[in-house]
Formats: sequence, C-alpha cells, structure tokens
Amino acid sequence: MKPYTILSICALALASCTGNGNKGSDTTKTVAEDTSKGARLNAPAQNMEYCFLRTEGTSNQDTTAIHLIINAEKVNGEMQWLPKEKDARKGTLEGTMKGNDIKAVWTFLQEGTKDTMAVAFKLSAQELGQKPFKVTKDGRQETDGAAGYTIIYKLDNCSKFKTAAKPAL
Repeated sequence: MKPYTILSICALALASCTGNGNKGSDTTKTVAEDTSKGARLNAPAQNMEYCFLRTEGTSNQDTTAIHLIINAEKVNGEMQWLPKEKDARKGTLEGTMKGNDIKAVWTFLQEGTKDTMAVAFKLSAQELGQKPFKVTKDGRQETDGAAGYTIIYKLDNCSKFKTAAKPAL
C-alpha cells in the first residue's frame, strides 16, 4: 500500500508543479514585458530636442555643450567646446541617426578659421556618449572610429544655448 501512496503523492506534486509552470510562464511574460518597457524608457524619443553638458578639468572649468534636434533619422544642432584658457570651437552639427547611433559633421569656427570634423555619438534617454578624437600624422583631430563611446555628456536644460550667441558659419 505504501508504494501506491508514494506514487499518488508524486503524481499530485507533479500536477501542482505543472500548474505552477503555467503561472511561471505568465510571470516570465510579465518580466519580459517589464524588461521591454525598461528598454523603451532608456531609448531616446524621436522628433525631440536634447541638450547635453560635460564639464572637465581641474575645477570643472572646461565645458562642452551639445544641442540636438532629431527629426526621424535627421539630426541637426550645435556643439560648443569652451575650454577656460584656450580658443573655443563653436559650430553646427548636421547628420543622421540610425538606431541610437548618430553620425554627424561638426562645422565650427576656431580662432576665426572655419573647419569641419566628423563626430560619432550614441544617444540614450539620459545621456550622450561620444567617440573620442585622435590626432592624425598631420596634426589634425579626427574621431577615433575604433574607440568606444567613452566621453559622456549628461542631460541638460539647454541653458548654454539660450544665452550663447550662435556662430556665423
């Protein structure tokens, strides 16, 4: 009689595990949905205006400010590099966005000279990452395509662009 009792208990336990398995898959679905919602919350919104700011240097005296206007896959905006005791670079950005990656050309003025440089960014809902520059053999700067997005800008209220004069390019 004991073997039948043990088999009955095992059958009930197996049946209850199967029931929990169905509930578990519902829970898994909910977790997957929550994860998907979280990913959407971290994704940048399209057709938006963003401003980002980065300060660095011994007393955070050097500032870079970026203003982006995103319309579908088209990106326009401004970028200002404002070091404390060096010549600033102020100019416009024009490029495209694919996924969260932005490839743009920065047209800027520095010491009265107009120049351009390709820049690469990765946009999230709360910050902007940029690939750093490297110096070429001829002494010019260019984006290091092999590098990661290691320069991080924090979301800002666009204060640098409300008061700053726009460069004439």
